[in-house]
Amino acid sequence: MDRNNSRRQLAAMKQSLFDQGHLDEQFIQLEELQDDANPNFVEEIVTLYYRDSSRLISSLEQTLHFCACGRERNPLDFNKLDTIMHQFKGSSSSIGAKKVKAESTLIREYCRTGNAEGCRKSFQQMKKEYVALRKRLENYFQLVRQAGPMERACRPK
Repeated sequence: MDRNNSRRQLAAMKQSLFDQGHLDEQFIQLEELQDDANPNFVEEIVTLYYRDSSRLISSLEQTLHFCACGRERNPLDFNKLDTIMHQFKGSSSSIGAKKVKAESTLIREYCRTGNAEGCRKSFQQMKKEYVALRKRLENYFQLVRQAGPMERACRPK
């Protein structure tokens, strides 16, 4: 694939991430911080996000699972869940993960109102959005590497 075709495909892929609501303006701001001294800055930040957030997701799963297992249902620790979600939402926001952040906000609202079932359902949806974005970004960064160095970041239309 020639370089111009790769760049067109890359621009279309990036635009679709915004059009479908996966990413927000924060992702563009990260791209604007990337320069010749650190040409893989955005990919490195996203990789760190997924490495760190997988630990948070495990903690969330343990917190949600703990209250649903055994003969007696233990009450969900909404404060613990909200604390973990606060951290996860902040991390997601820092890379522009719009749908993941939106589900995180919803889970935090369910924590505040004591809605355990809402927490569980939104957590499952959040995980779907998280995995979908990860796959899309992996494809995006693969194409970025194929396209080679780019000029400055450009905002989607």
